Amino acid sequence: HYCLIDEVDSILIDEARTPLIISGPGQKSTDNYYVMAKLVPHLKKDEDYTIDEKQKTVAPTEAGVAKMEKMLHVENLYDAENLELNHLFVQALRAQTMMQRDKDYVVKDGEVVIVDEFTGRLMYGRRYSDGLHQAIEAKEGLEVQRESQTLATITFQNYFRMYDKLAGMTGTAKTEEQEFIKIYGLPVIQIPTNKPIQRKDLPDVVFKTKRGKYRAVVKEVERRHATGQPILIGTTSIEQSEELSHMLDAAKIPHSVLNAKYHEKEAAIVALAGQKGAVTIATNMAGRGTDIQLGDGVAELGGLAIIGTERHESRRIDNQLRGRAGRQGDPGSSQFFLSLEDGLLRIFGGDNIKKFMEKMGLDEDEPINSRMVSNAIQKAQKRVEARNFDIRKYVLEYDDVMNQQRKVVYEQRRRILEGENMKDQVLRMVDTIIEKGMQTYADPKLYPEEWDFAGLLKYSEKYFLAPGEIKLEEIEDMSREEVEDKLKTIAHETYESREKSIGSSMMRELEKAVMLKVVDSKWMEHLDDMDMLKEGIGLRSYGQRNPIVEY
Repeated sequence: HYCLIDEVDSILIDEARTPLIISGPGQKSTDNYYVMAKLVPHLKKDEDYTIDEKQKTVAPTEAGVAKMEKMLHVENLYDAENLELNHLFVQALRAQTMMQRDKDYVVKDGEVVIVDEFTGRLMYGRRYSDGLHQAIEAKEGLEVQRESQTLATITFQNYFRMYDKLAGMTGTAKTEEQEFIKIYGLPVIQIPTNKPIQRKDLPDVVFKTKRGKYRAVVKEVERRHATGQPILIGTTSIEQSEELSHMLDAAKIPHSVLNAKYHEKEAAIVALAGQKGAVTIATNMAGRGTDIQLGDGVAELGGLAIIGTERHESRRIDNQLRGRAGRQGDPGSSQFFLSLEDGLLRIFGGDNIKKFMEKMGLDEDEPINSRMVSNAIQKAQKRVEARNFDIRKYVLEYDDVMNQQRKVVYEQRRRILEGENMKDQVLRMVDTIIEKGMQTYADPKLYPEEWDFAGLLKYSEKYFLAPGEIKLEEIEDMSREEVEDKLKTIAHETYESREKSIGSSMMRELEKAVMLKVVDSKWMEHLDDMDMLKEGIGLRSYGQRNPIVEY
């Protein structure tokens, strides 16, 4: 009836780029994953494959494909019988080039565990779909789990729109107001803070290189730490937080590290982040929703100082980090330290930034004060946000097509499960099978002499007719309607006599069991087919057609 969502932007927006999937074990063997994991590292970047960081895709070049064909001893990787190999090759390439250990996933107790890119938390029990998880397992030399088959799928959007009433709360929804209204019909209402905000949000500091940026962060930490002010440093990946941790060790600054590897201790570490002299490094999770209490005398030192080491793709996540300080009218400060080499600026910053970098003969350790750079950062974030919105919209539009079908099939399953009598429906299906046979073997558009009654009898024997029960000569001179009636009568009589012999209640149970099994297996096949269709349908746009309409 209703649903209340805490941290609503995280669930309805960040998570909504990929659909929810329920899967079961598939049938395919896993040997080829190991083969691919051995071969793919022999390929060279730019020569054998190209990476598009904006779209997060990797594609083999002709040279790369030729190399693989030679190593695999196949004539043509794109032949119909090599479709599976080709798919595994692309996934192995993604696993090797795009998926980084300790950034996208960690290896824990012999398993590959996904790291949530928004919160930095480990996502136990979740697996990448489409064979990517297996490709990573093979790359890391772990046991490759059986590939899974999709049993059911739905987008977050369509799942949550099924509730009669939907509401939620979060500290960072304002920037996504449009999307909440468009997709979920939820207006965003801003509630003023309980006490006026005392936090000072300082302007970004930008450096030419990452090295220069990290050195500046360490200097800033030393300066503030000397006064005893507590500091919370936000990073965008586990790898980054470990690199920074080494630098602070070298500068002999005691600190705690909070990332997906130490997930268990999250609340304990964050709770102490406001004590005098505390220095905490955190990936994006930064204790979302944890209240950081200030220790005695900390307010006089300026409260908790937040230092961000990189802008995130989404402004909301930067705001969440900021919001760790200045709770309930506490003093505090926040500042981001960036470099022109950061992913966001490098990939989405546009050409102006590149030209700017070449022009500025700046020393690594000298900060760049330029309106242009700050504007470029905001523009880059807006660009990524818009792109991510498009991805979500795209996922949803395709799911809306599936949703019509999902409703019909699930409605049917529900009726079976709730014990509805299925006899009428089964008999209607029997009639449909006969009508389909008539259409195929005795098409009314053809002349009667072109009809194939022999084929029709063979077809009917596959389903319900006992061999030889009707002789061809019996029906040769009948009209189409008479033949159809005769077949239907026999089918219904056979059904009734079967029911008499095993009893009605047994027959009802059988109908349910068979219906469920068939509905489920056909639906799973359908989901697979729709997946395949979706992969190639985008190409229709080259013919000036709308892929969604075509789909």
